[in-house]
Amino acid sequence: MKIDRFFVDTNIPMFAGGKEHDYKELCTTVLESIANGKIFAFTDVEVFQEILYRFTSQQKPKLGIQIFNDFLKIMEGTILPITLKEIKELRKLTEKYPQAKSRDLMHLSVMLSNGISKIITADKDFDRFEEAEVVHPKTFLIHPN
Repeated sequence: MKIDRFFVDTNIPMFAGGKEHDYKELCTTVLESIANGKIFAFTDVEVFQEILYRFTSQQKPKLGIQIFNDFLKIMEGTILPITLKEIKELRKLTEKYPQAKSRDLMHLSVMLSNGISKIITADKDFDRFEEAEVVHPKTFLIHPN
């Protein structure tokens, strides 16, 4: 039996750890499922930079560091690096999707490089990538593993 492997996008820990939001509880459930071993999930090093960037730019560095630390505890051992292979894939993806955000394409390149096709995200921008199957936090609980 093949076990699904998921990539966790930046917005999942940010919604879970941030202020009250429609996605807060849903994203918390996603992270609890990862922490409890119910799903096999990965992320990349860039996600951690994005968390700190977002919260320091909002003048909330303590909250950013807390979310960073909490997510690190959950994801330790499944954080993927960005290497020359992913950088070259990023360039190819940019040619294919010139209107896409480079950070989204960076995550997609890491996914492709590591044989991961499913991404858990609330970011609708990922819907445009034929290489990725988007699992939205709203549908996460009904998604078959």
